[in-house]
Amino acid sequence: MGCRHNRTMRSKQKILDATLGLIAEGGFEDVTIAAAARAAGVTRQTVYSIFTTREDMISEAMVGLVVDVLGAIREKADQAETPAEFVVETVVAARHLIRREPVLNSLLRSGNANPLFDADVMERAEPVVRQFLDRYIERNPGFDSTQFHNIDAVLVRVALSVILFDDPSIHDDDGLRRYLERWLIPVLPFS
Repeated sequence: MGCRHNRTMRSKQKILDATLGLIAEGGFEDVTIAAAARAAGVTRQTVYSIFTTREDMISEAMVGLVVDVLGAIREKADQAETPAEFVVETVVAARHLIRREPVLNSLLRSGNANPLFDADVMERAEPVVRQFLDRYIERNPGFDSTQFHNIDAVLVRVALSVILFDDPSIHDDDGLRRYLERWLIPVLPFS
């Protein structure tokens, strides 16, 4: 039983790595069970025995990557000293890391299968943003947490817009910081 379990775990990791490779190369549209099996060097039956659907396979592959990226964003954001700086640095770090990571960068060029355009993207993204805000509140016990009340959706929408719609004025990190400090921070309820 132990040997079979180890073999299944090795196959699973190969499939997850292959799935991420397919996403990085061609976007979500290129990911099929057959393509993942071929890239991982396993049979389609092996893939189906581990993952019930293509969506389950993609989702599990993305989870590990996203956890790593979120950790890197937190590391940058945790250096902020004020709520405004925290919000700005979180958005800047998120965009920077998405551009740098080939799999996440594929989100910027994917078509119909892009999860950023799923109907439930806000429902999935707001709890992630809330975790970042709650972490800031925990680290700063004197901070009036009501200043972060109901700003989750605004931050998600702003972050998605600066990730998806680039222009020369915000292309580099300093330009993005200036933009956020000029247009976002004044509308947030920070005292």
